[in-house]
Order: sequence, then C-alpha cells, then structure tokens
Amino acid sequence: MKPGSYTKIYIQIVMAVKYKERGLSKEFRDEVFRIMGGILNEKGHKPIIINGVNDHVHLFLGMNPKYALSDTVKEIKRRASIFINEKGYYQGKFYWQHGYGAFSYSQSHIQRVYDYIANQEQHHAKNSFKKEYIQYLKSFEVDYDEQFLFKF
Repeated sequence: MKPGSYTKIYIQIVMAVKYKERGLSKEFRDEVFRIMGGILNEKGHKPIIINGVNDHVHLFLGMNPKYALSDTVKEIKRRASIFINEKGYYQGKFYWQHGYGAFSYSQSHIQRVYDYIANQEQHHAKNSFKKEYIQYLKSFEVDYDEQFLFKF
C-alpha cells in the first residue's frame, strides 16, 4: 500500500464443495483450514477465523486491498484443491463449486461473525446450508438468480 493509505476491510467469504460425497471431512478439515489461512497470510490478508462443515467453508478475514477479492478466492480454491488431491483424501478429484459469497462487516460485528463461524457444526445441526446462504443474500440485499446459486 502507498504511504497515507489506511484500511480496515472485514470480509466473510463462503465457498461450497462440488460433490458432497467428497466434502470437507472432519478427519482433514482443520488441516485444509490451516492451508487456507497460510494462503491468506501470504497475500497480506489477516485471517480471523476459518471454519465450516462437510459441504461449505466460511473464511472471515481482514482484507488486504492490494489484492482483488476474486483473485484471492481463486487462489484459495486452487491451492486447497491441489492440497486435498495430492494428499489423496478421495479416490476421485476434489472440486469447489463455481462462485462464492462475500459479505462485508464493520468493526463492531467482528465478535458476532467470529462466534457464528466458530459454531458451524451446531448451527448446521438445525439449519441447512441452503437456508443459511439464502438468508445471507437476503439480509445483505443481494440480488440473485436461483439458477446460479450453489447446488445444495
């Protein structure tokens, strides 16, 4: 960043796994999240929390404005997929679905978002990913077309 530029940009990214049978298994999920955090650190982003369940992941970060959000997501998906596939966690290939959700927050919401992401297992015992994601889109007043949503 250039001298005199100051930012605090908090973003939550939501990404979905392509095939549920090749999802983010509990056995290796934390390892994948650590890899994702390392990628964010390399790009100068500040990972706050990364968590998810079998079919999707939430990444909450302080965004480095030097990098485009789309490029950051692309790199995380690419490198996490390579990691999972090289480790041989599945007989088939691991893929992410196309697209992602990204939602911005103010400083005053950090703890609430952190707590929500930290408790994904408990949350999804009661609510589906589809319900959660559509609720995000509606609460952030994002115009969306059902045909282009994740395949839940």
